Amino acid sequence: MAARPETAAQTLSWKVGGMDCASCAAKIRGAVERLPGVSDVKLSVMSETLTLALDAGATTPEAIEKRVNGLGYTTAALAAPASASPAAKQDACGCGHDHSGHAQDHSGHAHEHDKHEHGDACCSGAAHGHDHKHGHDHSGHSHAGHDHAPKSAQPATAAKDHGHGLPGHVHEATPDGASWYQTAKGRLVIATGLFLGAAYAAGLIWPGIGHWAFILACIVGVAPVAKRAFAAARAGIPFTIEMLMTIAAIGALFIGAAEEAALVVFLFAVGEVLEGVAADRARASIRALGDLVPKTAIIEENGATRQVDAASLTIGQTVLVRPGDRIPADGEIIDGTSGIDESPVTGESVPKTKGVGEPVYAGSVNREAALRVRVDKAAEDNTIARIIRLVEEAQEARAPTERFIDRFSRWYMPAIVGLAVLVALVPPLLLGAEWSVWIYRALALLLIGCPCALVISVPAAIAAALSAGARQGLLMKGGVVIETAAKTGLVAFDKTGTLTQGKPRVTDIVALAGSEAEVLAFAAAVEHGSAHPLAEAVLERTRTDGIAYKPATEAAALAGQGVTGKVDGRAVFVGAPRHAESRAPFDKRARVTAEELEAAGKTVAAVIVDGALTGFIALRDEPREDAAAAIAELKAMGIRSTMLTGDNARTGAAIAAGLGMEHKAELMPDDKVAAIKAFSRETAVMMVGDGINDAPALAAASIGIAMGSGTDVALETADGAVLKSRVRDVAALIRLARAAMGNIRTNITIALGLKAAFLVTSVLGYTGLWVAILADTGATVIVTANALRLLRFDAGKAG
Repeated sequence: MAARPETAAQTLSWKVGGMDCASCAAKIRGAVERLPGVSDVKLSVMSETLTLALDAGATTPEAIEKRVNGLGYTTAALAAPASASPAAKQDACGCGHDHSGHAQDHSGHAHEHDKHEHGDACCSGAAHGHDHKHGHDHSGHSHAGHDHAPKSAQPATAAKDHGHGLPGHVHEATPDGASWYQTAKGRLVIATGLFLGAAYAAGLIWPGIGHWAFILACIVGVAPVAKRAFAAARAGIPFTIEMLMTIAAIGALFIGAAEEAALVVFLFAVGEVLEGVAADRARASIRALGDLVPKTAIIEENGATRQVDAASLTIGQTVLVRPGDRIPADGEIIDGTSGIDESPVTGESVPKTKGVGEPVYAGSVNREAALRVRVDKAAEDNTIARIIRLVEEAQEARAPTERFIDRFSRWYMPAIVGLAVLVALVPPLLLGAEWSVWIYRALALLLIGCPCALVISVPAAIAAALSAGARQGLLMKGGVVIETAAKTGLVAFDKTGTLTQGKPRVTDIVALAGSEAEVLAFAAAVEHGSAHPLAEAVLERTRTDGIAYKPATEAAALAGQGVTGKVDGRAVFVGAPRHAESRAPFDKRARVTAEELEAAGKTVAAVIVDGALTGFIALRDEPREDAAAAIAELKAMGIRSTMLTGDNARTGAAIAAGLGMEHKAELMPDDKVAAIKAFSRETAVMMVGDGINDAPALAAASIGIAMGSGTDVALETADGAVLKSRVRDVAALIRLARAAMGNIRTNITIALGLKAAFLVTSVLGYTGLWVAILADTGATVIVTANALRLLRFDAGKAG
């Protein structure tokens, strides 16, 4: 037999309607991973996307859709340019879109892909007969969390009914503005309720047919549930709540409990609607972020203005932002000065006055005067899109507690089924008990045994905490980060730009040879072009004093020491006195001068020219206004705080003393890593820095938090970020993490407590089928509602 030729796996993506929780994703993953040729399965709950690598020679894209549709979810192929590599098609959010800004037209107009014959696997749309002209209406948004696929792109075979899956629930994707009764689940509740009401009425009027009316009501309600149960079983997932529900309902009919069976089916459907509504709230809180970016923008070209789709803006274009308008893209002001409300991005409600050369962020509101802004980021890379993407990725980073519960539920479900079989068989066979009584109790045991509430208890709380944090400018990358942050025992802060304002100013210039102007000019020459805060302070002072200088040649930065260069052939070094002493001799006067300046909490830079000390420049970076209060809050929470700085010991001690914290000074980057590792042997350590210069220390800590305004912070390298640049938000982030973990513990207690109590009462015969389903659905609703309380949690409120 000839071997089948190998075909390269293609990366395909679908929008999956109804996938609203981590358990839904686990169910879909379990089903599609069993298909041959499927690998690298990624699901994003927040964006409702499925991305996978598929060997089309083993399984076709239609088979993937059929498997997912059979589980009660809808699928719509997301087109990807055929020329893009699989890696290019798949961005960090797992949505499978090419976010490069080159391969896909984001203008909201239809774009045409290369034509492929039916069955060609290199385009998920072409492979199963979809039209290649997909109108991607991004409406000012740029993320997979929004609907990238029009309704016309959905396969006609998409399942319309949605049920209650285990692991997980199937939540219908509700159209914007649709009420619960307009959804398939809502219609099922209404239909089942009408049939149940009619059955009760028929029983009162014609007692003889009441029993048959209840049977009919039960069948109407359980039919779609049974359909999904058997579809999941065929996919290799036999233990689902749909299957337990189907067995319980049919079993109840066989033992003559038709009225109770119909009531159980109705209560189950009601629970589905309630859970779906609760799940939609968590997603809406994140999607609302995307709605902050305007749908249109006014661009200026050749002196004329025209309105365009904001999603079509490209880097380098100039946009006009009128007073009261939202800024359509991340960029830099090139004309005008105005108050900017950045609360959508940073959560800080006080407008900031910004002028030419200063950055602005998409979604911010221009409050006062017209601005012209040069676009610096494409729509898919703006700050809000990055925040949404971060939260979506965080949803997939499962907490250790969640992973444990998933493992627990895998053996828990079969154990419950086995126990129910024993309850049904042992008493009648060994003790001669009545069959109908014990079968009834076994069916009740099946219903109460569903671990839905337990499975959803952790991801629901994590999702709510992430959403609440994002709205308050506190970003955490998933459940692992939340658990670690809640255990934090020590917070290590970088000094410059974290505890301090990051905007030092020159306070003293001491000339030991030549004039003060010469000392400043030499320093400015080697610092020219540097983005370091101390360099910027020196250059700002030269502008203020009107001192001219010639930029140095051969300029180079020496990590942790200073900068060097040549000015008119003369070798110049600017750096800390302790490093400068190895390059030039210091006399007693020089040492005393440096010590006095450092003792005053100032950072001192020595200027060496041709091996001789020319003078000192002293700078001071004032602590942030809320730094002392933040340290006090952490102390009240039982958390130690320490400052790690490369500055001299005297300056470090002066600033640390003023803030009431420990400190370690004169640290090179590797010294900071060593200090973090030493602290980590005692307790969980959180490192807070600017996210770029402190990358090694952030990575070495138990959890690394970057502080910045969103675009100037390395969200990709840190575990989280505080976007308001407020030190107190570090305490707020830990407070939110602790609240989330407390919520999770409460949820687990509720779920296990109710299960344990009703398992006992069901076996003893004190509770029947309808009480069992009420307990199951009720526990799930209680757990979800309790998790959603985190959406209103104010992390900034101490105590």
